[in-house]
Amino acid sequence: MHEHDVLCFGETMAMFVAEQAGDLAGVGQFGKRIAGADSNVAIGLARLGFKVRWLSRVGDDSLGRFVLDSLRCEGLDCSGVEVDANYPTGFQLKARSEDGSDPAVEYFRRGSAASRLSAAMVSPVWLQARHVHATGIPLALSDSCRALSHALLDGMRAAGRSISFDPNLRPSLWPDQSSMVREINALAAKADWVLPGLEEGRLLTGQHTPADIAAFYLDQGVELVVIKLGDAGAYFRSAKGEGQVAPVPVSRVVDTVGAGDAFAVGVLSALLEGRPVAEAVARGNWCGSRAVQSRGDMEGLPLRHELEAYDLRRSA
Repeated sequence: MHEHDVLCFGETMAMFVAEQAGDLAGVGQFGKRIAGADSNVAIGLARLGFKVRWLSRVGDDSLGRFVLDSLRCEGLDCSGVEVDANYPTGFQLKARSEDGSDPAVEYFRRGSAASRLSAAMVSPVWLQARHVHATGIPLALSDSCRALSHALLDGMRAAGRSISFDPNLRPSLWPDQSSMVREINALAAKADWVLPGLEEGRLLTGQHTPADIAAFYLDQGVELVVIKLGDAGAYFRSAKGEGQVAPVPVSRVVDTVGAGDAFAVGVLSALLEGRPVAEAVARGNWCGSRAVQSRGDMEGLPLRHELEAYDLRRSA
């Protein structure tokens, strides 16, 4: 019996979201929330009843206390989070979009406490979780964060745990594209399940079709590749077969930020429950559809009773 179902790690930032549309320079009121692709997935899995351990660092400041309080309220085990007296908690400003387009976001994360995550922090107790989920974002934050990512995945693989990876590309954090591609693919090759978006996959592999993108990673030893296709749904491929799952129609797109994280929550939760891949991808599409209809990065992530209602409707 594992003490934790899932181990997640990375940076959670404070986020100030504009209360009105327009240029951020002219906005006078903001709402305070949290943001971070890695912690979005952690929160989503915790809402579905999984026991999730969160590893990170925050500053010894009011934003750090806000981030920790928010994560604990979502049910995450934050005993692995360090409080840094020397470096601050990162934050971001997010514009308000009224037409469903991607809102402008300005980041203030350089030199943050989370960028000081390092492999020296790895403890054997962290490696007792059943599964670890990683993204490409920590790889871009610093050399020490990159070392931590590899140490955790290497340790989990040696312990016989399962590993999932979402590239979650952030080109602005990298010195150049070639470095990003090289480092992202090096970590992806250590995963069992890889979940890129279509354009991410094209950039990372040099391949064009979903089948060829998937083949690139399968040839490196990955067991399953699931590719997000936007309004075309999602494609999956493994040694056992391939398929494409139709999207869940939505009447209005409110905010696309966090949709990929919600998709990952759906896919991973189902796979960890031992459900068939096609069913897992369908759940991912449903979770993603909820995300784009909600304002905020993780506000649309479902609770367990909402997921159970969806499962009943789908099986009816």
